Amino acid sequence: MAITDMPQTAAPDPPVSRPPVAASDAPEKVSEAARGVSRPDKRKAIKPKRDRFVAVLPYFAAIFGTLVGGIGFATSYHTLANQALSWGFEDLSRWFPIGVDASILAFLALDLYLILKGIPWPVLRMAAHGMTCATIWFNASVQGEMSADPVKSASHGVMPILFVIGVEAARRLFIQKAQLEAGTVTDRIPLHRWILSPVATPRFYRRMRLYRVTSYPEMIQRQQDLIAYEQWLKRKYDGDLSKASEDERLPMTMAPYGYTVAQALAMPEQQEREAEARAEEAERRRLDAETRQELARKQAEADRLEAEGKLEAVRARVEGETGQARAHARAQVSAAERAAELEEAALETALVAEARAREAEAERKEADECEAKAAADVRAAELERQAAEKRRLAAEADRVAAAEAQAVETVEIAEARQRAAEADRVAAEAEKAAAETRRRAAEADRLTAEEDERRATADANTQAARKREAETELAAAEARLAAAEVERRAVEIEDEAKLTSRQRAVRKVARMALAAGLVPDGLAYDDIHHELCERISIADVRHAFDVSSTDTASKYRQEAVALLAGGYRP
Repeated sequence: MAITDMPQTAAPDPPVSRPPVAASDAPEKVSEAARGVSRPDKRKAIKPKRDRFVAVLPYFAAIFGTLVGGIGFATSYHTLANQALSWGFEDLSRWFPIGVDASILAFLALDLYLILKGIPWPVLRMAAHGMTCATIWFNASVQGEMSADPVKSASHGVMPILFVIGVEAARRLFIQKAQLEAGTVTDRIPLHRWILSPVATPRFYRRMRLYRVTSYPEMIQRQQDLIAYEQWLKRKYDGDLSKASEDERLPMTMAPYGYTVAQALAMPEQQEREAEARAEEAERRRLDAETRQELARKQAEADRLEAEGKLEAVRARVEGETGQARAHARAQVSAAERAAELEEAALETALVAEARAREAEAERKEADECEAKAAADVRAAELERQAAEKRRLAAEADRVAAAEAQAVETVEIAEARQRAAEADRVAAEAEKAAAETRRRAAEADRLTAEEDERRATADANTQAARKREAETELAAAEARLAAAEVERRAVEIEDEAKLTSRQRAVRKVARMALAAGLVPDGLAYDDIHHELCERISIADVRHAFDVSSTDTASKYRQEAVALLAGGYRP
């Protein structure tokens, strides 16, 4: 074996104690579980008959222990009752022994219960022992001076002692069982070690108790490993342990603190790993902190941008409402101007219609003149016809006279004259028909002129009505423009005053009432309420603020009445 190699332990490995199993997992009895704790020596297997005998022993112990306890309490009760009577406790003589003995039972039972729960309290045990000593003293002092007859005094005090011994045995059993279930059973150091090594054994015992080494063989193994490691270091450095490094001397340094050789040698590496883990954890926390700071900064930036966006949205909304009101007013003004232009055009049209009417009147007069002229022509034609008839008659007379006088004209000449006369007649009739036609045409022109005049009058009336409507619309547009301007100023004032949405709504209802013609100056509260309710209905308030609750709209109106009565004027 090389000098640098770690040697094996000097002695062969003793059997290491197995961890105790829970009571529910142990197939054997408690006594066998207790024997499951390894010992350096080998024990023979318990025979079946002996196993059955051991299993019956607790029952015998419980029966006879109860019997001994009952006898002890009975004798103690009789003795203490007589002693209480001798002390003058006439009414309490029967309860005094019960109180003393019951306190012992209560303290011991509670101590056992706390041990089973893993939270022992030594004060209960000391109190039970104190009451036991008092019971023994009371029982021993019944016969007077104990020195006078110590045998009788001991006989009276031995029964409580027997009961306490039985309870202590049960307590030890419960403690052992609880330690087996919890895996904290501690081996006892053999008596021969205390005798053979009286100096080192107290340190050995101290290490086992301080660092909870419950197995005695395991502690022996640790001691042997430490001695073997120390001998190995001496061989490595020629007996001079000062040449060894601090890490190599760690097993000797940490042995008094309950460390094994392997644990002590692994400590530097473990500490380095833990230091690295701490450094990594610190770096992780630092990165997490930076991440949280960055997230907080970005969240704050996002909140700021969101707030700015909301502010811009409010500004845009107010500007949009103001611009909308202004655009509406401008549109109304433009409409009024357009109506004025149309009215001017209508006036011009009326003038043109009037001129046309005058022209129609002139044409009508001209038609009348033409009609008169046609009538004169008709009369002239009639006269001419009559003259023609007369000429025809004269011609006929001339013809007869000529026929009679001359009798020389031929038939052809007479027929020619007859045809000429007939042509003159047809011409006269045609001239009459033409005159009638001209008269009818003049009458039609007169009727047309009258219709044009009526139309011109109707157009003039229409234009006048449109002019009045345009003036009314212009006045309404100016009123709406003024109301929009008032609304804009009120919104600006409310923004500066940082009013709530409800206060804004109440003020808007008040402005709606004022815009509707309400004049609250000089009116009482009830009159203002009556006037406002006539001009502004609950439906108007619900429509203006898009609220579904009638009660909310009614409250808006009532608060608006109070606001107007208080002198609110936008």
